[in-house]
Amino acid sequence: MKEKRKKYATIFFTCLYLSSFTFGGGLVIVPMMRKKFVDDLKWLEEKEMMDLTAIAQSSPGAIVVNAAILLGYKIGGVFGSLLAILGTIIPPMTIIAVVSVFYELFRTNAVVNAVLSGMQAGVAAVICDVVVSMFLGEAKGKKILPIVIMLLSFSLTYFLKVNVVYIILACILWSVAVFFVRRAREKKPKGETKK
Repeated sequence: MKEKRKKYATIFFTCLYLSSFTFGGGLVIVPMMRKKFVDDLKWLEEKEMMDLTAIAQSSPGAIVVNAAILLGYKIGGVFGSLLAILGTIIPPMTIIAVVSVFYELFRTNAVVNAVLSGMQAGVAAVICDVVVSMFLGEAKGKKILPIVIMLLSFSLTYFLKVNVVYIILACILWSVAVFFVRRAREKKPKGETKK
């Protein structure tokens, strides 16, 4: 029981800490979650975190909240999920409440604008790091198909301006088809001979 409470507290305070000191949205905080829950705490495997990230990105809603829901549930069940959500949403809600009160002051403040401009460059670097990490993670598995899908998806989005929603739907349909084909092959009896 004590161990469970400690785990719940760690989920909440880790999400609270990461959400408090990470700026730039879900694509920035998710790698920080990966570092904490995969590398430091070793509660998740790299592949599990990549799967959770993929689901969080393709689900409706804020990516960081989706990631918190999935991560909290995977580690601590429903209660872990609720704690992860709370820890993740308290800091931005507090900051937004404060900013809304002093909006005019912040909007015209040169220092605040300079800080935000500098943060944009850092956020871009972190997003690039996420992309490279995910790509290298797939490359380590030595499976060609995920790499081809990643490159094709990027090309369709970037060069041909295909809407990301269509790409996600196509990937979902492809994955479902592959699942059913593999399942049908596994059910087929081996060594069956014709009489």
